[in-house]
Amino acid sequence: MPKKAINQSLADADAAPGGAAAVDRALSVLGAFTPEQPARTLTEIAEHTLLYKSTALRLLSSLEHGRLIQKGEDGRYVLGPEVARLYSAYSASFSLESVVLPAMKRLVAKTRESASFHVRQGNQRLCLYRVDSPQPIRDHIRAGDLLPLDRGVGGRVLLAFEGEPGDLYDQIRKNKLISSVGDRSEGVAGISSPVFDATGKLVGALTLTMPATRFQKEHEAVLRSTAIEMTEGLGGPAHVYD
Repeated sequence: MPKKAINQSLADADAAPGGAAAVDRALSVLGAFTPEQPARTLTEIAEHTLLYKSTALRLLSSLEHGRLIQKGEDGRYVLGPEVARLYSAYSASFSLESVVLPAMKRLVAKTRESASFHVRQGNQRLCLYRVDSPQPIRDHIRAGDLLPLDRGVGGRVLLAFEGEPGDLYDQIRKNKLISSVGDRSEGVAGISSPVFDATGKLVGALTLTMPATRFQKEHEAVLRSTAIEMTEGLGGPAHVYD
């Protein structure tokens, strides 16, 4: 008779209602692999998942059989080629626009301010998507406009996550957020946060802009939450915002 665990495993503590325990546990094993920890020993996997080594080993055998996990020559486990195939199919199932635009519209509905999504284009930043505030007084940026990289919160975020040195950019990398008044244009305030893809790579900067007189500190949390929603929608990890 198998020995009963003293502590619940991660999978057992957050089991899918009506689901299969073995599948929950196998998924928790896959969840042990991150961009920061792409290779794991059996001991590390057992410690991360709170599973017995014997249980983790059986799950790894099944995952190896399905090519979701593979064992390297050094004895450590890494994700297998089937993961790449699934990600390719996942990526093909949607476009960036289908994730970003609906989230931007919800952000504007909540804040009643204008939202933009910027990507780098050479030495400038491109406003790839834009949803205007319903209020008559707003900044008039349009999708397709090119703006400076070194002025405005959206540009600051793009530079920060491309390794720009300096205290300001260190702070942006730490907080995953910047808010400023008058950085790009006098009388205009902005809040911006990065959006990442499944590999942890920067996709773009989500930005909320408004007249300086309408700036609300509370909008920072709403903007950041929307950036996390986009990152998760693109298959990225929410933990990068911690």
